[in-house]
Amino acid sequence: MSSPPGTTPKPLDPADIAGTRTTGELAGAAERAAAALLTPAAPVRLGEVVPAPERVEPDPEADYLLPADAVIRVSAAPAALAVAEQLAALLRPATGYPLPVTDIAGQPPAGGIVLHLTGDADLGAEGYRLDVAADGVRIRAGTAGGLHHGVQTLRQLLPAAVESTTPVAERWVLPGGSILDRPRYAHRGAMLDVARHFFGVTDVLRVIDHLARYKLNRLHLHLTDDQGWRIAVDSWPRLAAVGGATEVGGGPGGYYTRADYRRIVAYAAARHITVIPEIDLPGHTNAALVAHPELAPDQTAPPPYTGTEVGFSYVDPTSERTYDFVADVLGELAALTPGRWLHIGGDEAFKVPADVYARFVERVQRIVAGLGKTVVGWHQIAPAGHIDGRVLQWWGTSGDDPVTADAVRRGARVILSPANHAYLDMKYAPDTPIGHDWAALIDVRRAYDWDPATHLTGVPADAVLGVEAPLWTESVTTRAEIEFMLLPRLPAIAELAWSPRSTHDWDGFRQRLAGHGPRWTAAGVEYHRSPEVPWPAQPPIPAPRPAPRERNATRSAQG
Repeated sequence: MSSPPGTTPKPLDPADIAGTRTTGELAGAAERAAAALLTPAAPVRLGEVVPAPERVEPDPEADYLLPADAVIRVSAAPAALAVAEQLAALLRPATGYPLPVTDIAGQPPAGGIVLHLTGDADLGAEGYRLDVAADGVRIRAGTAGGLHHGVQTLRQLLPAAVESTTPVAERWVLPGGSILDRPRYAHRGAMLDVARHFFGVTDVLRVIDHLARYKLNRLHLHLTDDQGWRIAVDSWPRLAAVGGATEVGGGPGGYYTRADYRRIVAYAAARHITVIPEIDLPGHTNAALVAHPELAPDQTAPPPYTGTEVGFSYVDPTSERTYDFVADVLGELAALTPGRWLHIGGDEAFKVPADVYARFVERVQRIVAGLGKTVVGWHQIAPAGHIDGRVLQWWGTSGDDPVTADAVRRGARVILSPANHAYLDMKYAPDTPIGHDWAALIDVRRAYDWDPATHLTGVPADAVLGVEAPLWTESVTTRAEIEFMLLPRLPAIAELAWSPRSTHDWDGFRQRLAGHGPRWTAAGVEYHRSPEVPWPAQPPIPAPRPAPRERNATRSAQG
């Protein structure tokens, strides 16, 4: 660490004077002290983290310089070792340091990073403690998930150049002090619509990386819709082969093989993110009906659909063949999905009578329960009979929804995705070149300034599982466009879901968020330079905006 201007260096350690340290220890201490005198103050302050930590205690006298010979020591549990290897992989490209990973047995070497599983119940399933001192860094957590979140904080405390994929000449200084951090909500997620436009595995993995960076822990994949069926089902192979061959605008479409899907699930799990797959039923099923017309009410195959309207298609809710289809598809998907949730959609089945719709949902809920999973559905399933554990994903634009409130009184719990605050396919401003505006124009402050605990009238705070930000893709066609719509709004949603309400402060958030622009640029990430955020004036590499282009008509409701 460097001494602040106008101060004198600290006195010698009494252990040095008494001669109780070995020659090697004294030499190491002297080397670190010499380096500290040459080290500027940490360029990032301890509190400049997104999402905001629960408690931050800076110690300006304890900045830590990561040396070239630093070692990462970790508890020997395999899941903890995996987190340590991820940390090393994050830091090696920019630093050029070898950063070997070894277990925590014995005395950790000076200048190291320690990841320690402590079994501390107070930290819960995802909390952590991070301590930065002049002689090293320690992250403690009760679980590997907590260590993972602590690693994301450590990453943000290093200079922005740490995101570079090639070595950078930089002094890798971490600000001294301690952080205690635990999440507000158990469910902190984002949804990616791969049905309207198909995105390959590497694009989905990139989205997972963005979620992990901001301590989100759920990825909801919207796998089926009118425009495409995106998951292979062995017992119904035409669903993917035929139903997956289209997308909005007439592109080639595509689908995930079972191996592809397993790869996505495993990659997410390694970053402590659970995949929640969605098969939208009984509406939004045109692609399935093209592949299997026997599921249609008139048993006639409709033409493939590449537009963006909603509410016109549905599987026959009175046919036993439909329930064979539902049981087979959800059964195969459940077997591929280690997470506890299956999403059954349920929205915008406008042509199905209310009583028939309710009976369909109730039967599908029982199918999901029989597979040992918890059912999730859009809030339109609220009127159907309750089943233990069911979750409603609420996407409305008015906080007054007595039907959803009644479902909560009957035992349902809620994930909040208000379309006028959390929908990441909404335009930032009228001139945003892609996206919609039917729910609202959503810039960063609108994404940030609402409270999940009080947003829905008649729904108590303890019924809210958390927050999820959907990205529908009628007008989103590339990974660059995905990132442009995610950033910088995704960190705003992440902070609502993770941080204590007491830390909520728009001005403080926008200042912290500004420091992430250079990080995204260093990582080659596209983002929207919102005028609400005081970004650094000249980022190293300007982030391009997607060019305007012709698009199909947008929907007027969710989709």
